[in-house]
Amino acid sequence: MTQPSVGIIGLGAMGAGIAKTLRQNGFPLHVCDVRPGVAEAFAAGGGTAHATPAALAAVSDVVVSVVVNAAQTESVLFGEHGAAAAMRPGSTFVMCSTVDPNWSVALEARLNALGLHYVDAPISGGAAKAASGQMTMMTSAKPEAYAAANAVLDGMAGKVYRLGDGAGAGSKVKIINQLLAGVHIAVAAEAMALGLREGVDAAALYEVITHSAGNSWMFENRMAHVLAGDYTPLSAVDIFVKDLGLVLDTARASKFPLPLAATAHQMFMQASTAGFAKEDDSAVIKIFPGITLPEGKDKA
Repeated sequence: MTQPSVGIIGLGAMGAGIAKTLRQNGFPLHVCDVRPGVAEAFAAGGGTAHATPAALAAVSDVVVSVVVNAAQTESVLFGEHGAAAAMRPGSTFVMCSTVDPNWSVALEARLNALGLHYVDAPISGGAAKAASGQMTMMTSAKPEAYAAANAVLDGMAGKVYRLGDGAGAGSKVKIINQLLAGVHIAVAAEAMALGLREGVDAAALYEVITHSAGNSWMFENRMAHVLAGDYTPLSAVDIFVKDLGLVLDTARASKFPLPLAATAHQMFMQASTAGFAKEDDSAVIKIFPGITLPEGKDKA
């Protein structure tokens, strides 16, 4: 059976890893990125680079969008040289961004009206898991959309959760995941900041916590960035300004209280406004006063 041709739009940390995995798994691959030269550099190792989403969409059975937010997804689909008008009837659009679930439901209807399938498919796991094919996908779609995209979904992720028979459920589960992720990063930063304020050796604190009941995946991962004094953005502060904002918007619609998520959102907004918007999300620790952060061995 011939594998469907796949187009990847957005070759950032996650998109490049997804494209690499699909290429290794033998899918005919097309790539596009708004940054000059990025798609061409990737395609040098296999695959075909395209200058626009429309050019990519015209030759792809399944188009996978790995961009930052709903606005960028709108541009990919309906902007100048957008993918939607060029996609062949019966082809499938897979949306991997974290978005408002209601927006995702509306997008499904828009694409279905054009004769296109749609998969609501937010992703999680980070760049390393994307590149190794081990990331998680939280998907929901109509049965006919799954039938068209199943091989591609299974070819790009280690775990593909099928959560509903239409758009929305995947985005809701991703938003709940982001609630936890954002709160965990914020409280990890708070704990490390308290340790620094109290004069505890940062490396010793990290060693103890990562082998104790207070540990979390986010503490272990993000506080390693703090210890290294390296705030290169793997996931930026402003990502959680956006994502926790979506969490709160979703809950506000049903008047559901989220006190911890609201506090974490304020912390990320404070960090963003203080000038750390584009730094790694662990830079939320920089909002705490009266502490001296580790500089890392290479910065001493």
